[in-house]
Amino acid sequence: MRYDRRLPRVLHVLLHLQGMDSPATSKLIGTMLNTDAAFVRRTMAGLRERGWVTSSRGHGGGWSLAVDLAEISLLDLYEALGSPGLFALGQSEDAPRCLMEQSANAAVDQALSSAEASFRASLAGVTVADLATDFEARLKASGREAWVPPAELEP
Repeated sequence: MRYDRRLPRVLHVLLHLQGMDSPATSKLIGTMLNTDAAFVRRTMAGLRERGWVTSSRGHGGGWSLAVDLAEISLLDLYEALGSPGLFALGQSEDAPRCLMEQSANAAVDQALSSAEASFRASLAGVTVADLATDFEARLKASGREAWVPPAELEP
């Protein structure tokens, strides 16, 4: 099964952008995420359309935050990414006129709808700023004194 990892990746990027003093290039972000710059540009363009990030071209250009992280819920990001499916489950289509299959499909649909509603409610209650607070607590617990921006990391 193929997984959609864009949500945690975008969250990762936004947390880094908050701590950076200058814009992050698509190449730098791609290196952080172990992906290519084209993927970064496609993904970040959707965030730019929502007004959450800005981009600038040329020397010293790149991606920057445009809003406070408290303004972005995880649900907002999930929806900006097209609300990717949570499960690989789906309806059976072997015998669509069979009443037993219809009952089975209805039960699975109801469970999936309930799970999605719960997932969305959980996401709605968390902002990206909440993740930044969690990061700070993890940093302190790790004994490290400071966060090192990706631009200062070895390539």
